Amino acid sequence: MTSTLTASAGLGEAILSPTHFARIVDMLHAHCGIRMRTGKEGLVRARLAKRLRLLGLSDYDSYLDLVERDPARVEFTEMVDALTTNKTSFFREEAHFEFLQDTVFPGCTGPIRLWSAGCSSGEEPYTLAMLLNESLPEASARNAKILATDISHRVLATAKAGVYSTDSLSEAPRAMVQKYWTPVASSGGTRVEAAPSLKRLIQFGRLNLMAPWPMRGPFDAILCRNVMIYFDKATQQELVARYYALLRPGGHLFVGHSESLTGLDHRFRYVQPAVYVR
Repeated sequence: MTSTLTASAGLGEAILSPTHFARIVDMLHAHCGIRMRTGKEGLVRARLAKRLRLLGLSDYDSYLDLVERDPARVEFTEMVDALTTNKTSFFREEAHFEFLQDTVFPGCTGPIRLWSAGCSSGEEPYTLAMLLNESLPEASARNAKILATDISHRVLATAKAGVYSTDSLSEAPRAMVQKYWTPVASSGGTRVEAAPSLKRLIQFGRLNLMAPWPMRGPFDAILCRNVMIYFDKATQQELVARYYALLRPGGHLFVGHSESLTGLDHRFRYVQPAVYVR
């Protein structure tokens, strides 16, 4: 009784029971590889309460039955969008971008292929696009391609639009902001839009990392940063092996600084914190 009451935010709001939470955990893990930990019940309830209100549902049994029975998985996608956290920023973990600019890009002899796996709202691939334009002659930059994928329709819509608040670019070099970002009219304050020279380098697409991957590679670098922390060891093991297969010999895998391949069976060689090479 205590657990059930704790999971309810207040009078009139649907109760998220331990059984409901377990069903959600199982669905996320089975279809996305995401392992929602105990202690996240309040977050789940708060975020899914909006979906219940929008759909006119009064309880989680009805909602979860809808999610499970929908053959098109429309509401499952909405549920994933609601529950996944998409924290990112331009030039996040800057040492990685310095390594790319100083070591990876100069070592590429042909067209550069990069993959931002779990690109969220797009700050990472646009950072890569700025560095490519700065690092390569224009002709070479035109042959470079960045694949940017995420499971969330919501954040991909933001990424494709390429419009951000001016404050979000505060960590980017001022010269790059002036060169590659154009102010646009907005009722919500000053905003800027990515230049065509950035957008043409990036191909955005929705991808569930647990599903088959349509791309063949090889990639010069794969950035899967602050994504694998949501997966269990078995899923991490599978992902690392699949990344290895898609990288060219000498290609690099970047993970988040809070992540590591320690404890996983892999063939990568450690280079520096959160950077590995095939």
